[in-house]
Amino acid sequence: MARTAVAAPQTQIVNRLPGLAVTLLVAAVATGLGLLVPVIGGPVFAIILGVLAATIVKPLRSTRLAPGYAMASKGVLQLSIVVLGTGLSLQQVVHVGVSSLPVMLGTLAVALGGAWLLGKWLKVGTDTKTLIGVGTGICGASAIAATTAVIKPKDTAVAYAIGTIFTFNIAAVLLFPPLGHLLGLSPHAFGLWAGTAVNDTSSVVAAAYAYGGDAGPYAIVVKLTRSLMIIPIVITLAWLKARKDDEVHLPWHRIVPAFLIGFVLAAAVDTAGLIPDSWHPALSTVGTFLITTALAGIGLSLRFADMRKAGARPLLLGGILWIAVAASSLGLQALTGL
Repeated sequence: MARTAVAAPQTQIVNRLPGLAVTLLVAAVATGLGLLVPVIGGPVFAIILGVLAATIVKPLRSTRLAPGYAMASKGVLQLSIVVLGTGLSLQQVVHVGVSSLPVMLGTLAVALGGAWLLGKWLKVGTDTKTLIGVGTGICGASAIAATTAVIKPKDTAVAYAIGTIFTFNIAAVLLFPPLGHLLGLSPHAFGLWAGTAVNDTSSVVAAAYAYGGDAGPYAIVVKLTRSLMIIPIVITLAWLKARKDDEVHLPWHRIVPAFLIGFVLAAAVDTAGLIPDSWHPALSTVGTFLITTALAGIGLSLRFADMRKAGARPLLLGGILWIAVAASSLGLQALTGL
């Protein structure tokens, strides 16, 4: 009996290794492509390459590889969120000041409320509209990853959300700088606009530094502060998920997932100065590679036939939300005099 109990976990690990090895290979290629085309980034390349590889190479659709894909899209995904927490200093959040919070909270409300109302009107699935909403309102792929770990959506929903975020990230990088100059925004105002209205961190950096002045550094701090919104949103979604599953007694680990606690602890450790500055680039690279591996696993699990069923409605939802958040950010800045 004891041997069986010990052998079972070992068997599970062995069963996951082949699929995990495939996801790591896809992630490595995607990372290389991401370095060549940073505006797109490794995580987006990973999900695209995963889908294409599984579609073209029939052996990659083998059920023998499925446990490894699942481990990447769940366990590795949660680990990536913890590692990315090491790059969030709570001191930086405080330095942004209370003055920028109305813009951040307002745009978040527009993203989440708009996703719910417009998603219902467009008949977009609940999980898909939730992921698009948090991705648009908080921090793109990282927010989608954290939310995925809690609500456990279908891979097709994740793919649509990532695809939507990617599309409008590219649009933001290309359009925001000339629009900012056309509107006569100061570098500070543009940094706040980019930090609250552009989805993914890499795209925030690209757009803000292209604008010039101190727009880049300020946009990054705003973006980091905005990333903290992951915590209350994920806790709320975990609670709603537990209620939906008819759990009368809600265990704390369902309401506050372990990976979220790890994320906060990692940020606290960084804030306390226990992580040397020289480590941050490496930790950021590791965190991004882990997300890339997770998305590779999701991509390898996807099938085009499943994706075709949703049509263009999720993309339309993402486009409307993107415009609404960008406009509300500028409107709130004008209203508050920032």
